[in-house]
Amino acid sequence: MDSNGAFLPILTKYLLICVTLLSCSTCGSFAKSSRRPNILLILTDDLDVAIGGLTPLKKTKKLIGDAGISFSNAFVASPLCCPSRASILTGKYPHNHHVINNTLEGNCSSQAWQKSEEAQTFPALLKSHVGYQTFFAGKYLNQYGHTEAGGPEHVPPGWDFWVGLVKNSKYYNYTLSVNGKAQKHGEEYSKDYLTDVLANMSLDFLQYKSNWQPFFMMVSTPAPHSPWTSAPQFQDSFKDVQAPRDPNFNVHGKDKHWLIRQAKTPMSNSSIQFLDDAFRKRWRTLLSVDDLVETLVKKLEARGELENTYIFFTSDNGYHTGQFSLPVDKRQLYEFDIRVPLMVRGPNIKPNQTSQLLVANVDLGPTLLDIAGLDVSKTSMDGTSFLPVMEGKTNSSSWRTDFLVEYEGEGRNVSDPACPLLGPGVTDCFPDCVCEDSYNNTYACVRTVAPSANLQYCEFDDNEVFVEVYNVTSDPYQLTNIAKTIDQEVLEKMNHRLMMLQSCAGKSCRTPGVYDSRYRFDPRQMFSSHSWRLRRLSQRMK
Repeated sequence: MDSNGAFLPILTKYLLICVTLLSCSTCGSFAKSSRRPNILLILTDDLDVAIGGLTPLKKTKKLIGDAGISFSNAFVASPLCCPSRASILTGKYPHNHHVINNTLEGNCSSQAWQKSEEAQTFPALLKSHVGYQTFFAGKYLNQYGHTEAGGPEHVPPGWDFWVGLVKNSKYYNYTLSVNGKAQKHGEEYSKDYLTDVLANMSLDFLQYKSNWQPFFMMVSTPAPHSPWTSAPQFQDSFKDVQAPRDPNFNVHGKDKHWLIRQAKTPMSNSSIQFLDDAFRKRWRTLLSVDDLVETLVKKLEARGELENTYIFFTSDNGYHTGQFSLPVDKRQLYEFDIRVPLMVRGPNIKPNQTSQLLVANVDLGPTLLDIAGLDVSKTSMDGTSFLPVMEGKTNSSSWRTDFLVEYEGEGRNVSDPACPLLGPGVTDCFPDCVCEDSYNNTYACVRTVAPSANLQYCEFDDNEVFVEVYNVTSDPYQLTNIAKTIDQEVLEKMNHRLMMLQSCAGKSCRTPGVYDSRYRFDPRQMFSSHSWRLRRLSQRMK
């Protein structure tokens, strides 16, 4: 990949400023901060781990995973792009950052978000409190650049160098905001293929940044999000690959929420062909991500900066292709949508490690601030730093055992003309009238990973107060909902824990879970405002 030099004038100007600063009185503070580690966060879009998403990323696994630590129980607080990305940036659960979907009305990059949350994101704190120079390139939030959200002229606080994709993922024919100025791209591979453009601009930053300050880089790729456009050299890759036929592939979710039950089983041949094709295309887009990772790691090594740089690789949510007969999407509560890859290398992280401890995307912000030396307890973040886990300074007896998953469903007020029998309230429907979302696909879950339990407990905010519970150890593909057979006391404790987490903020989000030895359950402390939920739950379970 040859750098297109689009970012060079901006970087050169900054370099001149840094040279000038060498003669000023603040040089001592710059020299002191230069001893802090650098940080690179590579965020992919819709990359699963449950259905083989890491398979094409051989270089990435070698250069990051094998060189550091891989987390086998990494999850997101919401399985949808904008709420999940907001959780990464703020370290908060959706009920605290108030981004509920990918629309402006759902607070995605809205002016309300900008006023209430953007100034307190972890990149803003890295810049203002610790003196990091910061660089962003790629997809930010789905509605970024919308005219009602300030257009591409809006540069979120905390970024010295900003290359933000206007709106959602594309590979060609897109607009970038380069430090607030719109830069349009066409469809010529050598100049416009977005994954490569992001790699090239990242190389420019590394080449021309100040060497007197530590840096934070966030590179947010479009891959493997739709429209799944691969680089031309990879268009024939994986010809014989198909989506995995796991036990939950193309089966009816008979004991699940109605939205899952409405999926047609068996799927039509055309649906299976479509999802197999999508699966192959997703993998092809990832080959360019693999090249990007290799390019950046080699650049850091050539500059002598690799050993003092933490590199994180993860995704904003998982994905499904045919599980429970749902063609392609995310948004659901199951492992394939909420579980994501997470690999980290860096100072004091021993190579070839795998951790089974539970981490969530709300922990990324606190971890990066902790690496930079900022006291996370002074922030309003809900997550916790997993730096001690990476450095081998904690174990399962002292680590968290659960976290919260939240999703607010979307639907249309009118019926889909192609599927009139479904009525209003659904969206993301496929030609055979299988819909991926609805207004009452609104749920909250407690996902527990502890030495004595691997459990998922979920409640839907609908007329039924529908409940789904899975023992993920004995039922890793979540085929059997055990809500009606699980011990009533466990059900009550999980219901109580869910209500606690749904109303938590900051420190209260980090209290012991049901399967933590420090947990104490007092039914008298049940929230009176939520007591109807427990009554309805008890009635339903009878």
